[in-house]
Amino acid sequence: MSSKAVLVLEDGSFFEGISVGHKNQVIGEICFNTTMTGYQEVFSDPSYYGQIITMTTSHIGNYGVHKEDMESDRIMIRGLVCNELTEKYSRPRSAKGLDQFLKQNKITGIKGVDTRKLVRHIRSKGAMNAIISAIETDVKLLQKKLKKAPKMEGLELSSKVSCQKAYTVGARTSDLRVALLDLGTKTNIIRCLTDRGAYVKVFPIGSTYKEILSFKPRGIMLSNGPGDPSVMKKTITLAKKLIDSKIPVFGICLGHQIMALSQGIPTYKMHNGHRGVNHPVLNLNTKKAEVTSQNHGFVVDFNAAKKTKNIEVTHIHLNDQTLAGIKIKNTPSFSVQFHPESSAGPNDSRYLFDDFISKVKRYNTSKI
Repeated sequence: MSSKAVLVLEDGSFFEGISVGHKNQVIGEICFNTTMTGYQEVFSDPSYYGQIITMTTSHIGNYGVHKEDMESDRIMIRGLVCNELTEKYSRPRSAKGLDQFLKQNKITGIKGVDTRKLVRHIRSKGAMNAIISAIETDVKLLQKKLKKAPKMEGLELSSKVSCQKAYTVGARTSDLRVALLDLGTKTNIIRCLTDRGAYVKVFPIGSTYKEILSFKPRGIMLSNGPGDPSVMKKTITLAKKLIDSKIPVFGICLGHQIMALSQGIPTYKMHNGHRGVNHPVLNLNTKKAEVTSQNHGFVVDFNAAKKTKNIEVTHIHLNDQTLAGIKIKNTPSFSVQFHPESSAGPNDSRYLFDDFISKVKRYNTSKI
C-alpha cells in the first residue's frame, strides 16, 4: 500500500506525493541533477552528503542497482525526490530494485512530484533547505522544523564521509606512488589512478603533512567532497604546504576549491549549483570544448583568480562563465571544478589523469 508524503521547502512551497524508500522524515539542502542515467553513482557520491537530490529525468529505477556501480560504501544523499520510480528492472546483472535499495540504506524519498515545476522553482529562488516527510504531513509544523535547520554555507562535512584510517590500493611494487587526501573521494577517482599504474595510499582528512610525505609520494590528489570549503582552515593550510613542496598536486571539485583558497582566492555559494553530466567546459589551452560531469554548490571566484599573479586560468564553464580549472604557476600543480573520472558521465576529460601521471613520472622522489 502506498502512503502519502510531502516535500516542504524553506520558502513555504510544498509538493505532495507518494513515499518511497524508508518511511521517515529528513531535512537537507535541496538541489537537482540533470543526468539521464547513473542514479546509483549519484546517490553514492560523498559530495551529496547532507543534500536532498531531485532527479530531473522523469523515470528512474528501470535498470536496478549493482554493487559495482557504487562510488562509496553507502548511499550518501539525505533524501530523494523524483517523478516516477519503478521497482521492476530489466538489467540482468542487477541484484535488486532501487526502492528496495533505498529501504535497506534507510533513505527517505518521495515520488509523484512535478519535478519540472520544482526545478524551475529552485532555479528561480536558489538552493534552500527542504524536508521530506512520510510520517507527518502538516505543512505548518514541518515549516517550523525547517527554520531550525543549519544552512549549507558554513558547514564542514568532509569529516563525515572521509575514511577513518589510511589504506592502500593498487600494485605495491609500482614506483608511481600517489597520496590521495580523502575529502569524500569517489571510487572511480582511485580506479582512474590505479588503471594508470599508480600505487595509491588514501589518507583521512585529519592527516598531517608529515604523515603524507612519509609515504614518499610522487604525486598528491585532493579529492572531491561535500560542504563549504572556506571553513576547512586546517585542510587549506595543509594544501598550501603540499603545493609549496613542488610535488605534483591534482585537485578535483572540493579539492580544486581548497587549492584555490590555499592561494588566497575566495570561494562563494552558488545560486543553485552545477549538477549533471552535460556541462560544457572550454579548455583554454587546447581551445576545445569538453562535456563534463559536475556536482558542486560552491565555486572559486573567477575575478579574484585572474588577479592572482601565480594563477593561470585553464578552464571556463561555457553556460555561465564560472571558473572551471586553474594551474598554479611555477609548480606542477593544477585543479578542475568538474569530475574528469565522470562515473556517471562522458569521458572527455579523463586525459587530465594522464597529464597528472605524466607529472608524477617526472617527479624525483629524492626531493622529498
